[in-house]
Amino acid sequence: MSLARNTAVIGGLTLVSRLFGFARDLVLAAALGAGPVADAFFAALRFPNLFRRLFAEGAFSQAFVPVYSKTLATEGQEAADQLAGEALSVLLAVTGALSALAILAMPWINRVLFVGYVDDPDTFALATLLTQITMPYLVCMTAATLFSGVLNARGKFFVAAAAPILLNMCLLVGVWPFREDPHQAAYAAAIAVTASGILQAIWVWWGAHRAGAGGRLTVPRITPGVKRLVALAVPGAIAGGALQINVLVSQALASFEQGAITYLNVADRLYQLPLGLIGIAVGVAMLPKLSRLVHEGDEAGARSALDEAVALSMAFTLPAAAAIMAIPFFLIDGLYTRGAFTAEDARNVAMALFHYGWGVPAFVLAKIYAPAFFAREDTKAPMRYAIASMVMNIALGAALFFLLRESGVAGFPGLAIATSAAAWLNVGLMIRSLTARGAYGPSPAAFARLLRIVFASGVLFGLLWLAGENRAALESQFGSKEVAILVVILLAGLFYFALAFVVRAVTFAEVLAAFRRERGPPSGGAGLPPGLDA
Repeated sequence: MSLARNTAVIGGLTLVSRLFGFARDLVLAAALGAGPVADAFFAALRFPNLFRRLFAEGAFSQAFVPVYSKTLATEGQEAADQLAGEALSVLLAVTGALSALAILAMPWINRVLFVGYVDDPDTFALATLLTQITMPYLVCMTAATLFSGVLNARGKFFVAAAAPILLNMCLLVGVWPFREDPHQAAYAAAIAVTASGILQAIWVWWGAHRAGAGGRLTVPRITPGVKRLVALAVPGAIAGGALQINVLVSQALASFEQGAITYLNVADRLYQLPLGLIGIAVGVAMLPKLSRLVHEGDEAGARSALDEAVALSMAFTLPAAAAIMAIPFFLIDGLYTRGAFTAEDARNVAMALFHYGWGVPAFVLAKIYAPAFFAREDTKAPMRYAIASMVMNIALGAALFFLLRESGVAGFPGLAIATSAAAWLNVGLMIRSLTARGAYGPSPAAFARLLRIVFASGVLFGLLWLAGENRAALESQFGSKEVAILVVILLAGLFYFALAFVVRAVTFAEVLAAFRRERGPPSGGAGLPPGLDA
């Protein structure tokens, strides 16, 4: 399947997941509000998510897919299955030990991660217990991510992309009966997170088994294959750790302002939408393809694939960023304000969302450029750039947070500013490195297309800003703020894509070519079971 077709599969299923996630967020916001209970629950998610992204979805998957793809293509099915089994055994042992240690040490760990609530013993105890409940999610997601990598390396994306839907469904089912009691809802949500991890692991294992992949558990041992994965994954883990340290530092600072953790979390959900639908989808679909092209020595094809990925991602990302920056309060108020979540909460979220908005293209581009390094089994360069980005994020975020507080306003928007600025630094360093090694250099046609996308997005920004200025009239015209924002989003999307075709940022011929099935086997090599494509 082509990059665009695979991206459409991943992005489409991610959209379904995000729709369930939006419903989940609405239920959570109405049940928990934006006070201490909500802060405790979202703080509880940060720690298992830190290690999940570090071990499961971050460094490991980035190292595993190229190595597994090459092993499958050059050594065959049996060697690939053996590598998968050895890697799974070691990962489960490591993450299981870490989870057990974290559960025991959480009362002390949270004195660092949740420092702002140390003097509030009830909320602090709640956050600690909720984190202990959610920690087993890490172990489950380790297995799920390995089998997802097996499927992706074989060019099969449907099962892995559908797995996150289970998380959102479990949370909806778990929280809904307790939506009138914030504390019970928080407990139910934490239990639902762990239950969803078990279901996701079973679901993706079944998909890999159906695709003909093996990989049995063995006694954990450091084999040559595992050593190779570790050598590639450690720099990626350090890079991922640097990024997650940013999250933890931001959370620790935000805990000094009541509700700030929740404001940043809600804003995070909005700006992560284009990142998940576009950046992660394109990055996941592109890594196996780039790995195959680099393995075959086709550097021109690899550069062309990177051009295609940048254009495809920016065609969707730039209008999303324009919307986030033009109408942040209109979006948050229309989508979230109800129940315990007030209009004042929406204004606070909007302040953070605006500053995340101008970082959205960088968040997405980082997911596009990173596979160009991983496909070449280079995880050290992204590690260096991530560390530089982390240093800037922490220093700038802390400085802005305290400067804003001293000036008498909320400090948390400074954390969003620092996050976006650091993301652009990371992307700039990636582009410079890839260009220097001859692995990237946009063609004149690709650069011209990008300029046309920027123009169309700029026009969209202006129209949405006008809509935001006339928000009260639109809400009156359509009868409610919910209907008004949905109509504005729909009409803005239709207008943008019409304009994109008019200015030839996108053409019908390019769309048809992008979605045409590619000839030849997927990156897993020959001999894959037929009829199991996503």
